[in-house]
Amino acid sequence: MSATTRDNVSERRARLLGDRPGSFAVSRYVRVTAQKSRRVADLIRGSRVEDALTMLKFQPQAVAENFYKLVDSAASNAETTEGLDRSTLVITTVLVDEGPTMKRWRPRAKGAANRILKRTSHLTVVVEPATDEKKGGN
Repeated sequence: MSATTRDNVSERRARLLGDRPGSFAVSRYVRVTAQKSRRVADLIRGSRVEDALTMLKFQPQAVAENFYKLVDSAASNAETTEGLDRSTLVITTVLVDEGPTMKRWRPRAKGAANRILKRTSHLTVVVEPATDEKKGGN
């Protein structure tokens, strides 16, 4: 489906892609801190989808599995809804936002308590077909 035939455009799609071809995938409330997620996000930003999937498969960080699923989902969305070729897709945008923080308490000595913050994050991956000025390559 091309951008000219698209009737309902979600606000999120309009914000992330506008009228450009491409697709995105979102994962919310992932139980990992945004700081740790951004380390992996910086690795795959700007690379081709196939290269990013290979890279993520061998990353030791736990959040790499979440990013693998997201990149694969975004590429599948681009194939099915937009009719784009998976081999030409490039990851143009990777957003990592902080989610809600769960507050817990840990008992300490002399009746005291320490606060434990269990942080979450929201992950977004946007893929677009590669053009001449944004050829993905690492």
